[in-house]
Amino acid sequence: MRRSGLLQWCAPGLGAALLWLATGATGAFAQSIAPRLAQCAACHGADGNSQIKDFPSLAGQPRVFLENQLVMIREGMRDIPAMKGSLDGVSDADITALAQHYASLPVKSTSGPQNTAWLERGRQLASDMRCGICHLPNYQGREQMPRLAGQREDYLLHSMRQFRSNQAVGRDTLMAAALYGVSDQDLQAMAHFLARTPP
Repeated sequence: MRRSGLLQWCAPGLGAALLWLATGATGAFAQSIAPRLAQCAACHGADGNSQIKDFPSLAGQPRVFLENQLVMIREGMRDIPAMKGSLDGVSDADITALAQHYASLPVKSTSGPQNTAWLERGRQLASDMRCGICHLPNYQGREQMPRLAGQREDYLLHSMRQFRSNQAVGRDTLMAAALYGVSDQDLQAMAHFLARTPP
């Protein structure tokens, strides 16, 4: 989505930003962060829980993970066409504030009906592939490791496909190695399981 096309999505985000400002942020800091929150809401949801296919929810992600990703996107180390230019000129202080804000928001799972066979297959695959070593056994994530539990199923699948095909530029190369050769059906099962794991 081009920056100029964000206006149609900003109204809910602006409401969330104003609510956040009213409950804690003050002064110059509040003025600098409010427009950013409204802009982020266009794709990631006013409350940090995305309703748009292939766009991740940011709510409840580890602060360090969010901070790292925002810096990499700002510096052009991670190329996301929909975010092109959106972080230009954003200060380190504002990036930290955005990360803290989204890390503090409650997660709302967007998963739909469950397929029992896929759920069990995904659970077994995630265990066999030792996903819990980095992302923790409950898949809540930590430090620079993202929370997988309760993330959008379509985004999880999209992201894992990128890793498998070595197209996840600017992200952890260990994931590319971990998912190399994994079948699409197995990726779907893992995404199905992780999306339905309580956040």
